[in-house]
Amino acid sequence: MSLDLAARALRALPAETAHRATLGFAGLLAPLLPKAPPDDARLGVAALGLRFPNPVGLAPGFDKDVEVPDVLLKLGFGFVECGTVTPLPQAGNARPRLFRLGEDGAVINRMGFNNRGMEAAAVRLSARRKAGIVGINIGANKQSADRIADYAKGFARLAPLADYVTANISSPNTPGLRGLQNKDELARLLSVLVEARQKTGHKPILLKIAPDLDLQALDDIAAAVIASGIEGIIVSNTTLARPSLQSANATESGGLSGKPLFSPSTEILRQVRARVPASMVLVGVGGIASGADAYAKIRAGASLVQLYTGLVFEGPGLVARIKRDLLACLARDGFSCIADAVGQGG
Repeated sequence: MSLDLAARALRALPAETAHRATLGFAGLLAPLLPKAPPDDARLGVAALGLRFPNPVGLAPGFDKDVEVPDVLLKLGFGFVECGTVTPLPQAGNARPRLFRLGEDGAVINRMGFNNRGMEAAAVRLSARRKAGIVGINIGANKQSADRIADYAKGFARLAPLADYVTANISSPNTPGLRGLQNKDELARLLSVLVEARQKTGHKPILLKIAPDLDLQALDDIAAAVIASGIEGIIVSNTTLARPSLQSANATESGGLSGKPLFSPSTEILRQVRARVPASMVLVGVGGIASGADAYAKIRAGASLVQLYTGLVFEGPGLVARIKRDLLACLARDGFSCIADAVGQGG
């Protein structure tokens, strides 16, 4: 059975059960999967002081506890981001908390940062062979009295073991977390992270923001990020908005991802690109289900892209299809490499 057929069969299971089963199968298949063939040099991206073999990454949420990053890299991803990881283990919200919206090519989740905590993640990161780029996404515990201190703890413990660190302050499923996107709180958080980096050794820091932001908020975030000296912004997390949806699960609470998020997240990406220096790395996320989608994010200003929900409906073969389509798009538009297409409109 091909991996795509296996993914189709797993969709017959409840969403979270299928997710857990997929991680289990991935672990079992690890020794059997061949390494992905080398990528075309035109897909290579130099960013964050790293050399990405291609710009297509796996977004956090799939491998929360750093269980199978090397298996996922074998599927052809240019990088894998694990997490979100909190300092202490956390059960997350009550089940059911993950819902497919098949008619809409979307997912709603209200997971609530369920994970085994930073010590478990540190053990797994330490055991890696260090082949391939793996980032770690950090967050705060729901009951924490000092959430900014949680980010400092997570960074200090995990940054030395990962290739980059993302501060996730935009999940809609931890009450009050998005308040860290406010001007003063954000400036304090970024200052704490940069200070922590001075003690642990330099690792790139990225900030993951919400798509549900007005232009003034984007102005404030851009100013804080530029002043802090961190390297990048990930645009964007899931949305609380509910566009016109067809699925019976459309009324579930939580963050919406997938196709309905593509246009709004791409517009926010375009707005952020206009507010930050060209040297700042942007990662485009939200609704990517094809090479054309990934290319649109790149043309809107992203040097790298991430996906997750698209895999739910398209299977792991989507990664290779996106890379083939990106090469076709570059050739069609006369670009010699991904970097030439970044921010070029379209």
